Amino acid sequence: MARGEARLFQAGLYLTVYADTPGELAGEVERVTALAHSLLLTVHPARYRMLAGWTTTLPLGVDLLAATRTMDTSALAAGFPFTSPDIALPDPHRDGAAPVIYGPNLASSGIVGHDRWAGANYNSVTLATSGAGKSYLTKLDVLRSLYHGVEVHVIDPEDEYGPLGADVGGTQLALGAPGVRLNPFDLPAHGRADPELLTRRMLFAHTFLATLVGAAGEDPAGRAALDRALLAAYAGAGITQDPASWDRAAPLLADVAAALDADPDGQRLAGLLAPFVSGSHQSLFAGPTTSAPHGHLVVYSLRALPEELRAAGTLLVLDAIWRHVADPDRRRRRLVVVDEAWLLMAHPAGAKFLLRLAKAARKWWAGLALVTQDTGDLLGSDEGRAILANAATKLLLRQDSSAATAVQTACGLSDGETAALLAARPGDALLVADERRALFRAQASEHEHALITTDPRDVAQRTAPPPAPSADEGHAVAPRRRVPADDADPL
Repeated sequence: MARGEARLFQAGLYLTVYADTPGELAGEVERVTALAHSLLLTVHPARYRMLAGWTTTLPLGVDLLAATRTMDTSALAAGFPFTSPDIALPDPHRDGAAPVIYGPNLASSGIVGHDRWAGANYNSVTLATSGAGKSYLTKLDVLRSLYHGVEVHVIDPEDEYGPLGADVGGTQLALGAPGVRLNPFDLPAHGRADPELLTRRMLFAHTFLATLVGAAGEDPAGRAALDRALLAAYAGAGITQDPASWDRAAPLLADVAAALDADPDGQRLAGLLAPFVSGSHQSLFAGPTTSAPHGHLVVYSLRALPEELRAAGTLLVLDAIWRHVADPDRRRRRLVVVDEAWLLMAHPAGAKFLLRLAKAARKWWAGLALVTQDTGDLLGSDEGRAILANAATKLLLRQDSSAATAVQTACGLSDGETAALLAARPGDALLVADERRALFRAQASEHEHALITTDPRDVAQRTAPPPAPSADEGHAVAPRRRVPADDADPL
C-alpha cells in the first residue's frame, strides 16, 4: 500500500438462496452453508432483515445490510463472485485468426480455445508422460489447424498420423522405405540470392554428420578434414561460391566419404561413414533426393528407419521442411510438428538445430510444435530450457512425480496446478499461454476420434471386416456404430 500497488476497500458479500418450497429452501440453505464452511467462509443469515438482504442482492447498487469489512485489493479480487476460470475465447473475426478449440473447461461449463497465431510467437511445447494423451491432443490441434488453412508438416516417429493424413488428402513420405531418400547436401532453389548459401549448407552438413556419427564427429582434426572434404565434394560436382553453379546436381554422401578417405586426418571419419555409404544403412543415402513433397499436410514417417538413424533422420527431415518454409516466394502460416522430440534433444547438435529453428520460426510465419515425453532431456539442457522460453504456448498433460518440480519451476505453475497435473486423467491438459491458464479435456468428434486415436480397441474396430449379412431372408442388418462410453478414454 505504501508503494501504491494496493488499496483498502469496505466490501460486503451477500448471497440470496432461492427455492420453490420452504422445505427445499431449508435444504438448499444447509447445502450452501456447508459449501461455504468447506471454503473457510463464515455465513451470517439475515434472519430478521430478509427484505433488506433481498433488495441488496438485486442489481440496484444499494447496500441496505451494510455488513462490510475492510479488505485489500488482492483479497477483494479473490472474493469477487463473478470471476470465472474460463479464459477469453480468441476473436474469430480478427484478420488472420485461426483459433483452435481444444475441449471443455474442467473447472467450469465453458470451452477452451486458443489461437497460437495471436501470441508473441507461434511456437508450442507439449510435455507429458507416456500414455497421457499428448499425441491425441497434438493430432487434434493439427486437424483443427487444417480447418483454418494452416499448412502442417509433421515428423512422425511411430507412423501414428497415417489415417489422419490419408483422410484429409495429405502427402505421406516414409523415410527409410525402399527408394525414399533425402540428400542432406541439396541447395534450396529459393536461396540463390543468398551469397552465403553454400556456406550455410556446409554448416548444416557438419551438424548432420555429427549427429550421424556421434561424438566422433566433434574431433577438431576430423572437423577440419570434413570441411575440406565438403569443399572437395561440392567442387567435384561443379559447385563453387559462384551462384551460377548452384543449379547443378548436389554431391552425395559417397562423394564426401571418398574425399575424407583421401585425407589422412579424415580416414577415421570415413570409416564411420562406411555403413551409410556402402553398408547396411546405405539405402537412405545411396542417391539423390527422390521426392519433394508438397501439400496442406505432409507427414514424414520415420518408423521404417533403424533406431540408430532416428535422430539423424529427424534432423534431415527438419532441414528439408525448413528449406520449404523459408521460401520467401511462398509465405503462409505453417505449423511444424516434431513428435517425440526427445529423440533429437538427446543429441547436442540436434538440440542446437532445434533451438535455431525455434528462434527463427516467427519471421517466416511458422510455428514449431515440440511434443515430448522425456521432460528431463528438455529441461536438463540449456538448449531445451531456451526452447521452452521461446514457446508462447505450453500444453501440459499428466506429469511424473520425478519431473513435476522441474516443470513447475520452468512453467511458473502454482502448487494447485502442479497437483492437478499429477492426478490428471488421460486427455486432461493445462494450457499456459502468456498469463492465461486453463485446465481442459481434449475432446474430439466421433469422426475426429476415429482418425486420431491409437487405442488398440478402436484401431481393431476400425480395421475389422464388416459383419456378415443376416441369414434371415428379407431382413437387412444395420451397420454397427461405435458408441463411446460416457467416460471414454481418448486414447
